Amino acid sequence: MNRKLFFLFCIFFNHLVFANNAIMGVSGGIIIAPLNEINTENAQILSKEYKGSEYVIFGVPYSLVENIVNIENNKIVISPKNYGESRINITDSSKVSLSAENQARATKEALLIKGNIGTYSDILLSDLDFKLPVDGIISSKFGKKRYINDMPRSPHMALDIAAPEGTSIFSPSAGKVILVGDFFYGGKYALLDHGMGLLTSYSHMSRVNVKEGMVIKKGKEIGLVGSSGRVTGPHLHWTVYLNKERVNPELFLNNNIVKTISNL
Repeated sequence: MNRKLFFLFCIFFNHLVFANNAIMGVSGGIIIAPLNEINTENAQILSKEYKGSEYVIFGVPYSLVENIVNIENNKIVISPKNYGESRINITDSSKVSLSAENQARATKEALLIKGNIGTYSDILLSDLDFKLPVDGIISSKFGKKRYINDMPRSPHMALDIAAPEGTSIFSPSAGKVILVGDFFYGGKYALLDHGMGLLTSYSHMSRVNVKEGMVIKKGKEIGLVGSSGRVTGPHLHWTVYLNKERVNPELFLNNNIVKTISNL
């Protein structure tokens, strides 16, 4: 495709821009490009075949300012995006200002999750057409600057879907369960590996109905909506990871990936 046209196309869809032979991406977004446009030497990266051609897809780190990073041997210029802000109040002060014991627990659990997020498996199990994992209302979108009890905290790097306690949560795509736990922040939690660096996690459940090592199909019940961990009410905290970066889950809905590829 003519790069000028590709530039205009990706400005509109917020996926990828080529400018002066540099790759530009949007904070918290994804980059989609023909295989021959990207350096993939020794790279652990998601690839997708479509109508006889190969495409690569990888996540762009979240950044509040313009930044330059190296992703799998590719120089990426990140453009910041204003996702808005979210303000919540938590009455249990022990969940806001942590005791030494709770801080040690939360740190240990964060390291465990981080280690599993680095998983890369060679086979892509997903069709890349995610469905919302729970029937509910999106109560907080990805990327919002977050304030808890009026104190600034880390940005909200997931999609929150509010639903009644006990509502079924389904796998949005095929995957392997690689971690199940009950964590300080995330409560009852499950992490799925969909292959090639694409993972999803599910937090605050009231019950987890899968076990580590299970390979599950799209639509399999993972667990039930709950209020475990640090929450203000029952909801699912749904996170999507791509090459270890948390990215906007909505980019994977409504067959957006294949639609974008078909227009390249």
